[in-house]
Amino acid sequence: MLKEMGVNALRTSHNMPAPEVLDLCDEMGILVISEAFDMWYRPKTDYDYARFFKEWHEKDIRSWIRQDRNHPSVIMWSIGNEIYDCHADESAPDTTRHLKFEVLKHDPYGNAHITFGSNYLPWEGAKKCAEVLGLVGYNYSEKYYEEHHREHPDWVIYGSETESLVQSRGVYKFPLSEVRLSDVDEQCSALGNCNTSWGAKSVEKCICDDRDVPFSCGQFLWTGFDYIGEPTPYHTKNSYFGNIDTAGFPKDNYYVFKSAWTDAGDAPMVHVFPYWDFNPGQMIDVRVCSNEDTVELFVNGESKGKQSLTHRPGSGTRLIADYRIPYEPGMIEARCYDENGNVTARKIRHSFGDSESIVIRPDKTVMRACSDDLIFAEISVADSEGYPVENAADRITVNVSGAGRLVGLDNGDSTDVDSYKGLSRRLFNGKLLAIIAPKAEPGDVKLTASANGIKSAEIMLKCDPGENCVPSPFDRSVTDIYEENTDRPIVLGGKDDIPVRKIEISCDDNHFTPDNKEIPVRIKILPENATDRKLTYSVLNDKAVPVNNAEVCAQGSDVTLKAKGDGNFRFRCMSDSGTDKVRVISELEFSAEGIGKAFLDPYDFVYGSAYSYSEGDIGAGNEMGLASARGERSLVAFENVDFGKSGSDEITLPVFALDDAEYSIKVYDGVPSRGGKPVGNFTYSKPMIWNVYQSDTWKLDTVLKGVHTLCFEFEDKIHVKGFSFTKHDRAFTEINANEADEIYGDDFRIEENEVTGIGNNVSIEFKDMDFGSEGASSVTICGRAPKGTNTIHVRFSDGEEEIKNVIEFECCEEYSSRKFSFGKITGMKNVSFVFMPGSCFDMRSFKFGD
Repeated sequence: MLKEMGVNALRTSHNMPAPEVLDLCDEMGILVISEAFDMWYRPKTDYDYARFFKEWHEKDIRSWIRQDRNHPSVIMWSIGNEIYDCHADESAPDTTRHLKFEVLKHDPYGNAHITFGSNYLPWEGAKKCAEVLGLVGYNYSEKYYEEHHREHPDWVIYGSETESLVQSRGVYKFPLSEVRLSDVDEQCSALGNCNTSWGAKSVEKCICDDRDVPFSCGQFLWTGFDYIGEPTPYHTKNSYFGNIDTAGFPKDNYYVFKSAWTDAGDAPMVHVFPYWDFNPGQMIDVRVCSNEDTVELFVNGESKGKQSLTHRPGSGTRLIADYRIPYEPGMIEARCYDENGNVTARKIRHSFGDSESIVIRPDKTVMRACSDDLIFAEISVADSEGYPVENAADRITVNVSGAGRLVGLDNGDSTDVDSYKGLSRRLFNGKLLAIIAPKAEPGDVKLTASANGIKSAEIMLKCDPGENCVPSPFDRSVTDIYEENTDRPIVLGGKDDIPVRKIEISCDDNHFTPDNKEIPVRIKILPENATDRKLTYSVLNDKAVPVNNAEVCAQGSDVTLKAKGDGNFRFRCMSDSGTDKVRVISELEFSAEGIGKAFLDPYDFVYGSAYSYSEGDIGAGNEMGLASARGERSLVAFENVDFGKSGSDEITLPVFALDDAEYSIKVYDGVPSRGGKPVGNFTYSKPMIWNVYQSDTWKLDTVLKGVHTLCFEFEDKIHVKGFSFTKHDRAFTEINANEADEIYGDDFRIEENEVTGIGNNVSIEFKDMDFGSEGASSVTICGRAPKGTNTIHVRFSDGEEEIKNVIEFECCEEYSSRKFSFGKITGMKNVSFVFMPGSCFDMRSFKFGD
């Protein structure tokens, strides 16, 4: 599969490879970096190889090199991957020379060259180690190629680890223009807009950053296949990095690399994605890649235009043609053309209906008895017209009888924790893999696949006599090499459930105006006999961050959207499909104009990815957070943050730092380059817990009230999930008089922090002051009465009852604070300060208390 993708080299991270791997590479013409160590003296975890490195590394190098040195496929020996010693220890160059000597001791003819892969090459320590080797692998450091080539023109460089793009096969998050890393369904978008903070910004950039550098040997993608472990950005069961999932089904990036790494003259290819089944009118980013230079997209026979691709070095980074079109049922077709305008390949995707029948496609139909031979059978479903149902989630039960055994089931879903060794599993976006092994005796094999509510399928396979039984490890019978699947507990829903595959959203109008503030929305669950009918709703922006532009009102199957603020937003509908987490997400775009401004609420959590302005290299973070730039200043700003009348100066940030160092975080009221003022300078320092946000709380230099642009500045790379503020209790905080909800009367002037010249019959009103059950029994007023004592009526009203208190503020020429007591006031009240005829008063602030 990898060779068909265009791969011609393999790096065996991060341990010595099995001999069978190198045998295959010898036969297939795959070049190999044989890699030994992931750490030297300094550990990465408590129980890793660093415990044994001092005593065992020479013995292990001896067995490693002597095992692999006569394989013609091996072109490099890698003595380490991302070795922290190279960054932190002055003795690391000596260790590098020692390891180089040990390798050459056992490969004296230099069958392969010695290298390492490092993510520390921006720093001097790793450069000194690289100088010892001269053959230098860069991990996620392509931006340093040009600079380091100028400084070290004798170095042979290559990308020892690149890409780290994360994708879930068949999952698409729109729009393409918005990069996101995580979502509530714990899946990553395969559209091309889901990347890690350290990896490539896009698949196009990953390919072209290497392609356009003439002095780079090439690159090694992380990774070819998904693998169990390292489930960035989630805490699920396996990685999302692969271009092929764990079940062996290619993701869309597989075809993008194939378009760049294979020759159209040998085998022209074109690929179009996503699948074609969305909501009526929903705007869909359709992408087309090909190893030809010209492609064209058709929707129901209508051309959406030809586009040119740039495969030649230095010609540009347009490796994928992009079309943004509204969804309509039918067919999309991608064509590619050679230089003479001839169509050389086509790819068609149809819209489809619900699952009608099961389809089984084995990779072969005959295997050898009494051997380690396997048949890999792809199981999918088709609708009533025979089109593949590419978002199907039906639970398939698999039975193998006769001379074969079922030994594995996988769907490639990182969130599916059903056993690989059970007898049933849900399809993941329309696909499931069944693995069949032979028994000891030859004969016929029957493979049957069934599901609740759809037509089952069966095929006949054959188990031919094997020439010799494969020797069994651990002295077991050869038929015990692969444990036969058995009935196992089901975690993902119930055995007889009919899962939701799609939620269809439609409406007659998706634009709100002052005359159209409420829009009814139609919701249809597909298939209509799906077991779980419960849905949840939210309103989001294009980054999948919750916004308050609209309110969702749902009563049973009746759903209405009520506009609350201007802007573009998405209505999202979700289903758990009988499980414990979101499995199906559907969205439809809406817009509102003339309703009013929408604000961010700092007292609810504001996700980091909701920022509206940035400076520097800001990346996507886990859990809808953000990642600041590495080794340089970066900045993000959040506009229209409404702190309300009470305000706050207490901020909480959940932070994930990459180590235990101290990290500076500066907070500004406004963007610094636009006159923003500093309001906080904090240091985050907590022991690092990998991929876990830890919260810290600080006090700003000032209380923020009303609407502000809040800006954060970072000096190095950290992950910030977002922020929230502790809301001050307005009734018990000091409030400036000029912050009143209403001021009216004969004479007064509203100043920057006070109300002055208060004369006859002036009322200063503050609404919705919550005194709670404990209440207040005093008020402290900061004011000035230059011409004599002022009588002030302090009135408390809840709409039904009014409580009046009269206080006398004695003459004073300078501002002073005076405390006045009264009977306890509780509950929600409107408060008025009423000044009598003859008043002459300047009021700066007040505060209620015991």
